[in-house]
Amino acid sequence: MLIGLISDTHIPERAEKLPSLIFDVFKNVDMILHAGDMVSITVKEELEKIAPVQCIQGNMDRKYGLKLPKSLVLDIENFKVGITHGEVYPKGDTLQLKYLALELGVDILITGHSHQPLIEKVENILLLNPGSPTTPRLTDPTVMLLHIEKNNVDAELVRIGDPICRLLNFKK
Repeated sequence: MLIGLISDTHIPERAEKLPSLIFDVFKNVDMILHAGDMVSITVKEELEKIAPVQCIQGNMDRKYGLKLPKSLVLDIENFKVGITHGEVYPKGDTLQLKYLALELGVDILITGHSHQPLIEKVENILLLNPGSPTTPRLTDPTVMLLHIEKNNVDAELVRIGDPICRLLNFKK
C-alpha cells in the first residue's frame, strides 16, 4: 500500500492553496493521511480528489472549529499505524513522541506540529513527520510517501518546491 503523508497545511490561514506538485507526488497513492492543522475542511476535499483521506485534529484546527478525532489508529498490512498531531514541547521531542506511540499501541506514529520532517526509529517504533508543504520551519516544504507491504516499511521524504528550486537539484 502506498500512502501519502501530509501535515500543517494551514490553508487559508497561512497559505492560499496546496502546491500543485502535491497532486503529482500523490497521484498513485492508495490513501492520504493528514496529521493536523488543515485549518479548513477544503484541504481534505481537495486531497480527496486524489485518494481517500483520513485526518486528525491539530491545535489550529480546534481554534478554527474543525471537529476531527484527536488521533486515529489504522491496521495497515501487518502494522498498527497511529496518527496524532504530536503537540509536544520542545516540538519534535522524540522521547515524548515515543510515549505517544506507546499510549496508542502503534508500530508507526505519524505526527505534524513541528513543521519539520522526521524519519526516525526509536526502539521498535518508527516516528514519521512529513513536515509542511506550505509553511515549513527551517527546512524546505515537504510531504512524505509511505510504502507498507507485508513486513516492510519504506518512508520517502519528498521536497515540494517551486520550479526554480527543483532545477537546482538537476543532475545529469
